[in-house]
Amino acid sequence: MNEPRIVIVGAGPAGVRAAEVLAAAGLRPVLVDENQRAGGQIYRQPPAGFVRSAKQLYGFESSKADALHRTFNKLRSHIDYLPETLVWNCAGRQLDLLGHGRYQSLPYSLPYSHLILCTGAIDRVLPFPGWLLPGVYTLGAAQVALKAQGCVIGSRIVLVGSGPLLYLLAYQYAKAGASIAAVLDTSSFSGKLRATFDLLKQPLTLAKGLYFFAWLRCHGVKVVEGVEKIAVSGEQKVKAISWHQNGREQTLECDAVASGFGLRSETQLADLAGCAFEFSQLNQQWLPQRDLAGRSSVKGVYLAGDGGGIAGADAAELAGKRAALALLEDLGKTIDLREGRRLDRALQRMQGFRRGLERAFPAPVAWARECADEEIICRCEEISAGELRRAVNHAGTLEMNRLKALTRVGMGRCQGRVCSAAAAEILACSAGKSLAEIGRLRGQPPIKPFPVAVGVALSPARETS
Repeated sequence: MNEPRIVIVGAGPAGVRAAEVLAAAGLRPVLVDENQRAGGQIYRQPPAGFVRSAKQLYGFESSKADALHRTFNKLRSHIDYLPETLVWNCAGRQLDLLGHGRYQSLPYSLPYSHLILCTGAIDRVLPFPGWLLPGVYTLGAAQVALKAQGCVIGSRIVLVGSGPLLYLLAYQYAKAGASIAAVLDTSSFSGKLRATFDLLKQPLTLAKGLYFFAWLRCHGVKVVEGVEKIAVSGEQKVKAISWHQNGREQTLECDAVASGFGLRSETQLADLAGCAFEFSQLNQQWLPQRDLAGRSSVKGVYLAGDGGGIAGADAAELAGKRAALALLEDLGKTIDLREGRRLDRALQRMQGFRRGLERAFPAPVAWARECADEEIICRCEEISAGELRRAVNHAGTLEMNRLKALTRVGMGRCQGRVCSAAAAEILACSAGKSLAEIGRLRGQPPIKPFPVAVGVALSPARETS
């Protein structure tokens, strides 16, 4: 390639800001996104013709959402934009795509010289009794329903888990007129108190979180902290949820539950691109190695936003700009070094706040020990916690890919995106090892489900090659 072929994956805050910097430098990047419209998850835009205002959709973040959307609209004539396009593989410095109208279109490949991965995050799923019942969603899915379609997941809803999204979503649902029966937080008040010093490093963000909490309480929403042993009951659909607090069991009728225990970075494309990984104690996850500017271990591959480590939308915008500057510098172009240093300092400050969030909203430490043997962990392959434990106790399994080979956990349609966090917790607990010691599932294409017809279309080409 005589000219750089720059591809950005993901049109959220990181991807849009990266494209902005590159376009300003006279380059024309390709921006690939699964969604119909730019914005990512946090600033997700509804379909055309949707009538709710930005204030109703994004609340306190409406001005940031508007700014990002306006930036993207100005960029449209300066970039090649591929919406509704799934990137399902990365190999040989090219991306395998499935484009608009994916059930009719055949897959095709997009080569790149430089790649910026802005792949975002997914809910950390920790199964509990009843989690497979109709009416149980993740927090992220419940938020998509509200933003993209203007609908809620039930008429009497319970939100359960940990992390800032728990309270944000409860506030958004309540403001939209939904009936929130309860917010059940597995983290404790004392843990949040201990994290105050780090959380004060971003006082405005902390103030918004406190506002959500206070608003819910003032409007009669039941908020319970320090909950344990969550269980959803019902036959064909959700009927009630129960939990323990301070050793006492409580039950509440409801018809929908949304759960999430923090977020996990989407790292599959970085894995397939050949990036080296390291275990992050902060994120409790294996993440691609990167420097502060976003450079990975692979020349020409950069990471920005939550796909390289959870830090939030504000940090994602800064990281997208910083990765683009690093790319320009690597191309030998003159960049504003002072701007690069400013972004570096801002991103470093945000890491302190991120540490505070992990202290305030940790994943339930006793989950893996208390999870019943009969609980399904991998819903695609219907693998239970007991099967995973037997692979450890009887076969001496001490590594995630060995566990996958013996049990098929992570071999289903989600390729481990949903079940791998829970499976890793079970393995580590059963083996008496840390999450760092048991390793990680290796990425395999396709990283997300696609139609069987696509696989059929690919087969002749694969056989020929």
